[in-house]
Parts: sequence; structure tokens; C-alpha cells
Amino acid sequence: MAGERIVIDGLKCFVTVVELRSLTKAAIHLEMAVSSVSRKIDALEAELGARLLLRSSRQVIVTDAGERFLPRARNILAELADGKNAVQELDSEPRGLLTVTAPAAFGRLHVAPAMAAFLQRHPLIEVDLHVSDDVVDLSARRVDVAVRAGVLPASDLVATRLAGMNRVVSASPAYLERHGWPQQPEDLLDHQCLTVTGRVAPRGWWRFEGVNGNQPLPVRGKLRCDDTDSLLHAAISGAGIAHLANWLVSDAIVAGQLVPVFPMPPVERSEIAPRRDPADPAIHAVHMPGRSNQAKAQLLIRHLKEYFGSPPYWDLAMEAAGAGERHAP
Repeated sequence: MAGERIVIDGLKCFVTVVELRSLTKAAIHLEMAVSSVSRKIDALEAELGARLLLRSSRQVIVTDAGERFLPRARNILAELADGKNAVQELDSEPRGLLTVTAPAAFGRLHVAPAMAAFLQRHPLIEVDLHVSDDVVDLSARRVDVAVRAGVLPASDLVATRLAGMNRVVSASPAYLERHGWPQQPEDLLDHQCLTVTGRVAPRGWWRFEGVNGNQPLPVRGKLRCDDTDSLLHAAISGAGIAHLANWLVSDAIVAGQLVPVFPMPPVERSEIAPRRDPADPAIHAVHMPGRSNQAKAQLLIRHLKEYFGSPPYWDLAMEAAGAGERHAP
């Protein structure tokens, strides 16, 4: 039993050192002395009969044997964690760890506050929340729930639609006072438009029904950026007109920092779910089928759907502020 404990400790140390690329950072993360981390990896290497890491005071290099062993080490640790969670889920009160990913801006604005409410409701659950615009492999990273914004590609993942997503053309009152108010989408060609760069523009950007053959308008502007949150703040500062997601601009519109340039569609309140085009952008939660954490994952997904609401609270806030009525005289 002691030998098994040594191997498990060695696996944790090995995986953590590889992920953090540093013995010192791994020791801090594991709340251990650097010498202890090194000894546990030595013991693991002795058990395997192979060198996994080349360690020096300056760097850590993963050997070929270490590269081949790494995914197996991760799987062993994940299976142990899943087994522990499966036993704990037999209790009436859900407990254990959930690993969640979300897009950076949406995660900060909407998922993190939702997590606070979720943890208050389920005090025995812990959440590792990772906010990043990188689309991670749920299996490789052992992610339980991924929140994704935009068009969901076909996959074997189980997807739950959390909220609709549409884009709002908006600008600051100061910009519109200086440069005039576009009366129709084609007028945007004569304005400073804040555009995305460095990656393929998401579906729906600068695209309007019945305009330009339903293709994106070739808008231009002096400011381009690869981060939508930065484009939001640039628009608030008067740098130009933005075409950003409803969940991103809602707070600024409610506060009067931005104004919708064109009339916004009424908030959808139908009790009967309409037919959805899978190519339409939306907010989804996805998870892998058959995981032992599936019960807790479903619990979280139900909470997110309830927390965001139907219609989502960001659309209701804009409606209450009269955003749908704002338009140039």
C-alpha cells in the first residue's frame, strides 16, 4: 500500500512539473518542498526503470520516455479522481471537483457570477474555472463542462443550448454626435468600424439580412483588434462603431455608454421553443457522455440555464432600458 502511495504521489509530481515547466512552481502548487518533489519523481522513475525528466537548476526537459508516459499518467490520475467522485456521488449531497472552461469575456462577465451562486447552493462542490478563448479538448484536459459561444461544430459531445446570441451594432453617444448616425447598414461603409483581426471573424459579423447578398459588409476602420473585450472599450471611448455580441454590450448599453445604432428586434418570449438553425450562433454547454462526473455536470448545466434565464437577463436588461426604441431621429 505504501508503494502504491509513493507511485501516486510521484505521478502527481511528474504531471505538475511538466505542466508548470518548473520544479519550483510545482512545489509551490503542491505545497511541498522542492526536494520532496524531486525525491518522489526519483522514486517513480526507479519504479518504471526509465528517466522521465532531465532536471537542472535552470530548466526541466521531458525525455522521450516522459513524453510517452505523460498521457498515461494523466489518465491514471483522472481515473482515480473519477473513481473517488463516483463513490462520493452516492451521497445525497453532491460533492467533489468540477473542471469548467468558458470563453474569456463571457466567462468573466457571466459564468463566474453564476459559479458563485452555484457554489452557495452546493457547498460540497469545488470548481476549477478556466477562462480562455482556446477551444480545449475535453478528453485530453479532463474538462467536465465547456461553455462555448458561437456556432457549435458537429461532434460527439452532448450539447445544451443555454441562450441565444445575436450581434448589436452600437457606438458611443459622443461618436454619433461627431460623425452622424447611420440610417441603414450600407451607411456603415462611411464610418469608422472596429473590426477583428488575427483570426477568422465569427459568423454574423457585419452581416445583415438582405444587405450585400447576405455577405459581410466590407467595413473599414483605423482600429483593428483580436480581442472583443478591447473592441468594446474602444467603442465606449468613441473610437468607432462596434458589432458585438448582445451579452457583451448589454451592460454598456444599459449604462448609456453605448447606443444601438439600428432598432433591435423584440426579445423572444415564446413558450414553445422555435426551430433552431444549427448554424445560428448561441451559447452552449457541452460535456462528454459517459463520464463519472456526469451527474454533477448536468447539475451545473441546469444551474447555468436557470441563472441566465429565458430570455437571458442581458436581453431583458437592454429591453428594460429602452434599447430597442433608441434610434436616430
